[in-house]
Amino acid sequence: MPFAPPPPDPPALVRHAAAAPCEAATRARLLAPPMPGDDEVRLTCSVRLAPGDRVRKRIVIEGAAASGLTLDCAGASLGRPGEDAHLGAYTIAIRSRPPSRPGEGWDRPSDIRIRDCQVFGHVRIWGMAENGQGPLLRESSHSLGHTARAQAASPTDVTITDTTIVAAGPIPLYLGPGVTRVTLRGSRLAGRSVSTALYLDAESAENRIEDNDVETETARELVAVDGSARNRITGNRFTLRGQGGLRLYRNCGEGGTVRHQTPSDNVITGNTFRTSGFFQAAPIVVNSRNGWRLTCGEDAGYPFGSSLDNADNGTGNVVAPNTVE
Repeated sequence: MPFAPPPPDPPALVRHAAAAPCEAATRARLLAPPMPGDDEVRLTCSVRLAPGDRVRKRIVIEGAAASGLTLDCAGASLGRPGEDAHLGAYTIAIRSRPPSRPGEGWDRPSDIRIRDCQVFGHVRIWGMAENGQGPLLRESSHSLGHTARAQAASPTDVTITDTTIVAAGPIPLYLGPGVTRVTLRGSRLAGRSVSTALYLDAESAENRIEDNDVETETARELVAVDGSARNRITGNRFTLRGQGGLRLYRNCGEGGTVRHQTPSDNVITGNTFRTSGFFQAAPIVVNSRNGWRLTCGEDAGYPFGSSLDNADNGTGNVVAPNTVE
């Protein structure tokens, strides 16, 4: 594949002041056992845990009030080890609030730092919708300018470092439509997933996946780059168990949502793919679907995006050099 230069650096973000440390009462509630009606804590303050701490309540980081927050686990564990998880019970949810009245923008968090955590379950980050089928996202997708709207509505500048996420069913790390500038660095994705280990959903962009161990046992490829652009996936170690490594594509039609952005201008280099067995899927496939889905007609009727053309149309991706062992 011909070499394409990396995309230009995105414009600088407006940095938020660091969130104030949590009060003792918030910390105590975080560490208390979950009870009916009290099984999650909404954080808008920064907290440092101790290595022996165990947090069993779900953590919700929501809206601009949480911007500048740091969750430093210092080796503490979050979630419920040994228990099967389900989609609605996220160990950590980072999400935006919808507008409270017409004409207002989405209330989104930014400048979030999570480090040195042992996470059991899954982490999900989203704005307009948790996935590509939400009603507000679908409505936005039916007019031009959708990619910019989805990105403006979604969390941005989230950094997860030195953290292990042990999946127990759902995808361990899911970046919803429009999420930008998430960094996963020096971390590990493990456990088992009914789908992928990492999902970069439609209209997301400029995320960095660097120097991680991705060894989740998955039902399909390890990483899905679904209509996501300008990401850097570098220096990672992927353990393949007969499934593929990375697939770059654009979902077509699913849920009636028009996908506008193509999986383009991604840099996937310096990674190591460790394989075993006689039959192995390709580590990286660009434009892996190209309209071969029964859902492709569900977004018909609009003169743009996946409604106009079901092909993946990814261009400008750099996918070498990488190493297969």
